[in-house]
Amino acid sequence: MSNSLSIAGTSLHYFHVCAFFNSKDEEYDVLVPFFKEAVEQGEKNMHIVDPAFTDEHKARLTAGGVDAHQCASCGQLDVVSWQDAYLDENGVFDKDRMLATVDRLTGSGLDAGFKRVRIMGNMDWAFNGNPGSEKLIEYEAQVNEVLSRNRQPAVCVYDLAKLSGAMMMDLLRTHPLTLIGGVVQENPFYTEPSKMLEELQAREDSPGEAAHA
Repeated sequence: MSNSLSIAGTSLHYFHVCAFFNSKDEEYDVLVPFFKEAVEQGEKNMHIVDPAFTDEHKARLTAGGVDAHQCASCGQLDVVSWQDAYLDENGVFDKDRMLATVDRLTGSGLDAGFKRVRIMGNMDWAFNGNPGSEKLIEYEAQVNEVLSRNRQPAVCVYDLAKLSGAMMMDLLRTHPLTLIGGVVQENPFYTEPSKMLEELQAREDSPGEAAHA
């Protein structure tokens, strides 16, 4: 099988997906088939979730046909908390640390013999005021290069209710694929990381200018 990303029968040769949802029910209805497909194909799921939601996450997976307990036992599923990935022990987001973590995670599954590692990250932490979260868009731009180099897919999950128009546009510009309403498609707003990083630096140099109309 190719290294293309497949969600609900859609196959595209990209690795970084931004998924927007209105509710948890919608999120799991759409994503569980993607997670289940990984299990059936002998691949690994790596899920980064709110630590307060870990048990419910596993229960929702099991209800959707993914035996979370068995998959965890055999190494096909790792469910880790924000504090073990995006945030450090003090609740700080360090984008360089996280880029290194993604690089390690996408390689570790392959080293363990899995054909592919499918990463899902719940991004609600970015809206809790954690130090360093202002670097989120910069991280989202740079992680494209890590995922492309290792050729492993990652889905960043965002709650639409938490997004401003400007934030949503920045997220669209840092993801080559979008998942909206259950459909994965190439994103016409995607901007190459180098260009996006230049723009973000320009914003820092001119903080008074509006990022978007």
